[in-house]
Amino acid sequence: MFLKRSVFFVLLTLCTAGLVRAQETVVKGKITDVNTGDPIPFVNVIYDGTTIGTTTDFDGNFTIKTATPGDTIVASYIGYKPKKKAVAKGGVQTVNLQLEEDATSLQEVVINAGENPAYAILREVVRNKSKNDKRKLTAYEYDTYTKIEIDVDNISEKLRQKKVMKKISQVLDSVERIAGDDGKPILPLFISESVSKLYYRDDPSLRRENILKTKINGVGVEDGSVVTQFIGSSFQEYNFYQNWLTIVTKEFVSPIADGWRLYYEYDLTDSVYIGEDYCYRLDFFPRSPQELAFTGTIWITKNEHALRQIDASVGRAANLNFIEKIRIQQELAPTPLGAWIPIKNRVLIDVGEVTNNSAGMLAKFYTSNKNIVVNKPHELKFYERPIVMAEDSRLYEDEVYWDTLRHEPLSETEKNVYKMIDTLQNIPVVKTYTDIIKVFIDGYYDVGKVDIGPYLGLVAWNDIEGVRVQGGFRTNIDFSKKWVYAGQLGYGFGDARVKYMASVQTILSRQRWTTLTFRARSDLRRLGVEEDDLEDNPLFLVASRWGYFRRGYYSDEYKVTFQRELFKGFTQKLMLKYWTFEPTFDFGYFDDPDVSVAFNQNFQATEVISETRFARDELFIQNDNERVSLGTTKWPIITMRYTRGFSGLWGSDFSYDKLRLSVAKRIKTGPLGVALVTIQGEYIFDTLPYPLLVLHLGNQSPLYSAVTYNLMNYGEFVSDHYASLQYRQYLEGFLLNRIPLIQKLRWRLLGTANVIMGGLRKSNQELINTSTTDEELRPGGFVDRRPYVELGYGVENIFRFLRVDFVHRVSYLDNKDARKFGVLFTAQFQL
Repeated sequence: MFLKRSVFFVLLTLCTAGLVRAQETVVKGKITDVNTGDPIPFVNVIYDGTTIGTTTDFDGNFTIKTATPGDTIVASYIGYKPKKKAVAKGGVQTVNLQLEEDATSLQEVVINAGENPAYAILREVVRNKSKNDKRKLTAYEYDTYTKIEIDVDNISEKLRQKKVMKKISQVLDSVERIAGDDGKPILPLFISESVSKLYYRDDPSLRRENILKTKINGVGVEDGSVVTQFIGSSFQEYNFYQNWLTIVTKEFVSPIADGWRLYYEYDLTDSVYIGEDYCYRLDFFPRSPQELAFTGTIWITKNEHALRQIDASVGRAANLNFIEKIRIQQELAPTPLGAWIPIKNRVLIDVGEVTNNSAGMLAKFYTSNKNIVVNKPHELKFYERPIVMAEDSRLYEDEVYWDTLRHEPLSETEKNVYKMIDTLQNIPVVKTYTDIIKVFIDGYYDVGKVDIGPYLGLVAWNDIEGVRVQGGFRTNIDFSKKWVYAGQLGYGFGDARVKYMASVQTILSRQRWTTLTFRARSDLRRLGVEEDDLEDNPLFLVASRWGYFRRGYYSDEYKVTFQRELFKGFTQKLMLKYWTFEPTFDFGYFDDPDVSVAFNQNFQATEVISETRFARDELFIQNDNERVSLGTTKWPIITMRYTRGFSGLWGSDFSYDKLRLSVAKRIKTGPLGVALVTIQGEYIFDTLPYPLLVLHLGNQSPLYSAVTYNLMNYGEFVSDHYASLQYRQYLEGFLLNRIPLIQKLRWRLLGTANVIMGGLRKSNQELINTSTTDEELRPGGFVDRRPYVELGYGVENIFRFLRVDFVHRVSYLDNKDARKFGVLFTAQFQL
C-alpha cells in the first residue's frame, strides 16, 4: 500500500510540474528607438501592475518567463515615453516595441535633509579609478568588430516634393521599413563593417590597430582606403574614466570625473544584478543644460565601485551647433588584473537640419571587443604605424564568410540597408550630386586617372595681374600608386605674363612615409607670405591673390624635397631650393653699406634646408597618394628648421644661416575649454636684404586671421631675430551659458594674444637703400627691446556662423598709422 501511494504521489508531482510548464508564458522581443531604429539597452520591461519583468540587454533584447502573467507588458526607460502592449497568456510569443523620446521626462531630484546617498558612491568611484581604469594596465590587446551606418533622417513632406527627391521616390517608398513599423523614414547612405586587432601599451603611450577585413558600401564611396582607416575601433573609443572626453572636436566632462559635483546632479534610483555583479543605478544630469555634459544612467558595481554600464546622452539644449543628440552606451567587463575594459560600445550622433528645407543625418557606430589579453606589451617598433591595413582587407568575401567574422549576426534591418544603398548608387541624379559634393570638398574634379583643379584658383583679380585665370591637374591613385604628377598654368591679362607650376613626386615607401619631390614654379608672390608654411590655409592663400597686391614680386623657383619618417612621430625633411627675386614695388639694397652709391633690386638665392619634426602621438591616415595628419592627442608638435644659403651656387648672391624652432600644443583647460598655443623663435646670423629676413605678416583687412598679427600694418616689422607667442583660448559656453536670455543665443567667448619680441641689427638696417624703398615698407623694426603685443577678446557662434573679435594693440602706439583698436569679423563653420 505504501509503495502504491508513493508511486501515485510521484506521478501526481510530475504531472503537476508538466501542467505548470505547459502554462508558462514566454514573451521575448526587442526594444528600439522610433526615430533611429537602434536597439535600446537597459530598458525595464515588466507586466503592468506587477514586479514581474526583466531588463533589455545591450542589443535591446529581452525575455520574460512566468507562470503567472498579466495581459499587458510595459516598457519604460529614462528619456522615453513608456509604452504598453497587450500579450497573450501561455505559449511563446514575440513582441517588439518602439519607444519615442520624451524631452520632458527628466525627473526632478529631491534632496532631503542629509547628504545625497549617491554622493558616497561617486566618491568611492573616484577613489577606485586607479584600480578600475584600463589605463593602469601596462598593455592590452583584443579582437574588435566595428559597424558604422550613416543615414538621412527627418525627411519632411516638403523635402519629398523636391525634384531630386522625387527621382528617388521609388527608394523612399520602401525606406519606411528601415526604422520599423512605427518609425520615421530613414534613407541609408553608408554602412561598413570591419574586423581588427587592437594593441595598446603604456609608458610610452602607444597604440596600433591592424585592420584585417573591411566591408564598405556607400553612396559616393569608391576606393574606400580612407574610409577603411576611419571605420576601425580607434576612432570609436571613449573612456569615461577620463575627466574629459573629446567628441566631435569638443570636450565633454565625464559623469565620473574627479570634479563630478561641480557639473552634475545625481539620483540613486535602484540596485540590481547585472550578470553576477550587484550594481547601484544612478541617474545623472548636468547642473546647467547648456554645459557640454551628459544626461543618463550609470551602473556602479557594489564591490569594486567600477563602471559596469553607462547610457549617456547630450541633447539639443547643449551649446552645440547642428547636433541634435549624442548618445554613448557601453558595457564593461573586468580583466584578470582588475581594470575594466568596454566589451560593447554604441555611439549615435544625430545631426540636425541646417535649414527647414533640408534633412538631418544619423551616424551610428557599434563596436564589440573580445579575446582580451593584458600586460603583454610588444616592442616599441611594433607600434610605429598606428593604423595598418592588411593587403587583402578590401577583398569582398561572401556573406557566409562574413557571418564567421561578425561577433553577432546582422539584423534584418541592416541587411535591408545594404540592399537599399545598392539601389541608390545606381540612380543617375544621386551620382551627379555625389560628384558635385566631392568637388566642393576636395577642390578637384575626378575625370578618371587625372583630377582637374583646384577650382578655388580658377579666377582672381589684383592690381598687378589684373584678371588672372588658372587651370591645373594632378594624377591620382588610379594612374599610379607610386608616381604623382601635377601642373598648373596661369595668365594675368594685366601684366601679360604666364605663370606655371610643374611637379613630380615619387612615393618611395608607404610604411615609413618616404617621398621625393621635384617642383618648378614661376609666379607672382607676396613678400612675407611663405606658401609652404601656409599649406593648411588654402583659403587664406587664395584670398591673397585678390585686391591690392602689396609687396609683390616675381619669382622663379626650383626645389627638390626628400622626406622620410625615421620612426613614429619623427620626420626628417631635406630641401634644395633655388629662387629669384624681381620686385614690383620700390626696393633697393646696397652691396656695401659703407659705399652708398651702387645698389641692387634683384637677387638670387640657393638654399639647403633641413627640417626636423617630432610629434610623438600624431595620427595620420593615407588618402590615396597623400598622407593627412589628424593632429596630436597629448604631446606637442616640435619643429626645427635650419637653412643654409650658398653664395655663388647657380648664381646665388648671398651666404647665410637661419635657425627656427616652433612648438605647437593643444591644451585641454577643463571648464575653460581648449587652448591653442604656438611658441616660435628664429635667428638669422648674417647681414642680408630684408626680403631674406623675417617680414612679420600683418593684416590690414577687416577679416580676422589666426596666422597674422591683426593690428600690425603690412611691412611694419622686419627682424633678423625674434621670439613669438600666439595664444587662443576657446571658452565654449563658459560664463555665457549662465546668463539668462543670453544662454539661449549659444554665444561663446574667446580670448587671443599675439606677442612678438625681436630686433633688426644695425648692419641689416644700414643695408637698406631708403631712397628707393617705399615709405610704407621702410622697416624700423623693434626698438628698446619692447615686444609687440595685441590682446583680443571675442564672441563666436553668432547665428552659428559669425565670429567677431575685438583686438587692442598694446605697444608701439606711436608708429605711423598704427591702429590701436580693431573690430574684425570671421565666418566659420563649427560644431
